[in-house]
Amino acid sequence: MRGLDSPNGAAEVTATPDSASSLAKMLQILQLFTETEPVWSTAAILTALETSRSTGYRYIKTLHDAGLLNAVRNGYYTLGPRIIEMDLQMRQTDPLLLASHGVLEDLVDKIGHSALLCTAYGDSVLCVGECRAPLSPDNRFSRGQRRPLFQGAVSKVILAHLPHHRLKAIYPRQRKEIENAGLGSTWSAFRATLGQIKKDGYLLTKGEFNPGVYGVAAPILTDQKTALGSVGVAWDENERRDVDVERAVLAVKQAATTISERLMGKPA
Repeated sequence: MRGLDSPNGAAEVTATPDSASSLAKMLQILQLFTETEPVWSTAAILTALETSRSTGYRYIKTLHDAGLLNAVRNGYYTLGPRIIEMDLQMRQTDPLLLASHGVLEDLVDKIGHSALLCTAYGDSVLCVGECRAPLSPDNRFSRGQRRPLFQGAVSKVILAHLPHHRLKAIYPRQRKEIENAGLGSTWSAFRATLGQIKKDGYLLTKGEFNPGVYGVAAPILTDQKTALGSVGVAWDENERRDVDVERAVLAVKQAATTISERLMGKPA
């Protein structure tokens, strides 16, 4: 591509005095690609970045050379094949996924609902694993999708077990969202709500994303009792009126405990 002063764009980025901000700016390009906008032109990328043409070209070339962007036609890009390769590596090596092998499947067998494995991702929660029950709707939360940290059982049980310093940082930034989610209108009320979730060891919600849909989740914990993730199940009361909620709660808590113990190297 034109506009490069050197064939080694990555080396130039790391050599600049503001290399950290340059790297952050370059990685912003990857965030532009979404389901609704999967293809971006060079011109559109440069406009979105609000950077010089030479710098923008260098960023694009660096990401392209790394396989993180793929040229689909002249001047147009999609996310690259290296991301697919990395996803396979994650599926094969991620400790959280490895520790969950067989657990989600057993959970579906026991209670007949689709099971999800989630982890914290910034101020949101990301689904990293799933096991679908028969006839489960296609539009349910699935691997690679994010949800707010303050909505849904799988999110709130992670939130409740985040370290105190993270909660202190989150609260001022997201105070309005926390209040709207019914988690408390003050810091003390917020802490009290999360404390009750921690005490219970699980959370049951209803209708937080879809009307009539119940969710049950329990945290996956470290030996310091902070959350690495969560396990959850969901069902629609209009489709399943025979659900034993207490049985579902016990099964989800046991699944989370099994994964937690595997991660800590304890016999499952």
